[in-house]
Amino acid sequence: MPQERTISSKQIYRGRAVNLRFDTVEKAGGRSTTREIVEHGDCVAVVVLDEADNVLLVRQFRKPVEKVLLEIPAGSIDPGEDAEECVRRELQEEIGYLPQKIEKLGGFYSAPGYCTEYLHLYLATNLILSQRKAEDTEEIEIARVPLSQVPSLIASGEICDAKSIAGLLQAIDLRKKDSKNEAGNPDY
Repeated sequence: MPQERTISSKQIYRGRAVNLRFDTVEKAGGRSTTREIVEHGDCVAVVVLDEADNVLLVRQFRKPVEKVLLEIPAGSIDPGEDAEECVRRELQEEIGYLPQKIEKLGGFYSAPGYCTEYLHLYLATNLILSQRKAEDTEEIEIARVPLSQVPSLIASGEICDAKSIAGLLQAIDLRKKDSKNEAGNPDY
């Protein structure tokens, strides 16, 4: 697959959460064009399941889309922080639980057409009640939803952000595989 060659790169904005750069590139055919790229560090996105197979979601207002969204907990990995440490910190901040078990489900780029952000996807279980530590916890509502209801919430549009849909569908698939394996019916 042909790749683009960067001719020049200029940072045009440096912010607290994102940077914006303007790249001039040469395409495989020799034509030059430009790319506007949002630089954002890696993040974690976490499907949190309690002992009754309920998903703990967060409901919060998202200014860019001017809506309250129902999402899985997520957040930016701090410099020098391990992804699993970030999972623990984010869950304590946002929902007030510490997971005793953290499983990597995979990962994905959030918007690779214009953004560098990569999300590390995890499943967190065996929860211990803790204290919420974020400064803005009053702006976050916790919702406990049976995992079995998630597909209808996605279909209705109540859950409508990509990281939550990807993470929840991955967790549902994992639960189905685990159930088949426990029943002695491996699907391979």
